[in-house]
Amino acid sequence: MALPLFLPCAAGVESLLEEEIARILPSKPLYPTRGGVGLDGSPSDVMKLNLHSRLAMRVLAEVAEGPYRDERDLYHLARSVDWLQWITPRHTIRVDTTATHSPLKSLNFAALKIKDAVCDVLRDATGERPNVDTRHPDLPLQLHVGTERASIYVDTSGESLFKRGWREDKGDAPLKETLAAAMLAAAGWRGTPEAGGALHDPCCGSGTIAIEAAQIACDIAPGLLRRFAFERLLPFADEAMRAEWQRQKSVAQNRIRPSAVPIHASDVSFRMVDFARRNAERAGVAHAIQFNGGDALERPAPALPDALPGTLVINPPYGERIEVAGKAARPSAEDRDTPDDFFPRLATHWKRAYTQHPAGWTAWVLSPDMKLPQAMRLKESRRVPMWNGPIECRLFRFDMV
Repeated sequence: MALPLFLPCAAGVESLLEEEIARILPSKPLYPTRGGVGLDGSPSDVMKLNLHSRLAMRVLAEVAEGPYRDERDLYHLARSVDWLQWITPRHTIRVDTTATHSPLKSLNFAALKIKDAVCDVLRDATGERPNVDTRHPDLPLQLHVGTERASIYVDTSGESLFKRGWREDKGDAPLKETLAAAMLAAAGWRGTPEAGGALHDPCCGSGTIAIEAAQIACDIAPGLLRRFAFERLLPFADEAMRAEWQRQKSVAQNRIRPSAVPIHASDVSFRMVDFARRNAERAGVAHAIQFNGGDALERPAPALPDALPGTLVINPPYGERIEVAGKAARPSAEDRDTPDDFFPRLATHWKRAYTQHPAGWTAWVLSPDMKLPQAMRLKESRRVPMWNGPIECRLFRFDMV
């Protein structure tokens, strides 16, 4: 069963996702486009991508594509699919809709017509129809409508892939795991002495960057702790496919190894450090991360062997500027506000604490402020466009020399 697949990702991450998929599925032709990467894959490939992709938001299988003018055309497009290959009337469904310059007046009505078509196909064939479940459907569908053409996808992931299954404790503005992984990928950090060396996040918040880094260093597949929608769908339900899924998970489990590099995470809020430590325990990497409390403006650089380089990766707080009233107001990565003088003082501290190490430190800072290097009085050696949800950001690289 060959499936046209599309893996959407955050804007700016497309080339990184293409490299990741090439590592997961070597020799597979890939079709990068704005907003994601396409490929032709098998049900086994669907399993592997869901299990191993850190950068994709979902793994979507296209089941219909064609021109449309109104909702009736969308209904007929959905009716052209043999839904009996995917579900029975005992399964549940949900339809979500996205649009790019669509002439349709109501996306909710468009989703309703897709749902009607699926139900009509099953009722005509079996005399029964599936129910709708808006929270945990067996068959999550995505309709995308453009100006003239529409596509219908089966969402084989279910919940977005950034939900790894370990985050329960979080702050006010947690960084998505997929974005943390994209920051590490853009920095070239692979969890080895040769690719990034040691890692330190001095504004760790609930620990997302450090935990993603530790899972990379320990070669823990990001999907090992969660379930996926494809596990309830008919193309994956026979004995052979269930055995293949168990085999893939066993292979991934057997690949887990100790981290070859030290990983450090700290935060001025001891409450957030406690959250991060508990999240790391659930993610299976608490042993691989050294957690500490401490102000990012004062904490010394971690002690490293002379030959081991270090990488700082930080998602500092940003938002409305506020006046600072004492040390307690200094931010963690989960706060929405940043003191006016935080970045100049951070750069001064880095120059003092991180430039003495023989192998050097490299800092990567995610910020929506395009003038951040000026504020830090540092010259960036690279800036990578990256989106944090709706916020356009840059990932700045600073070499601590």
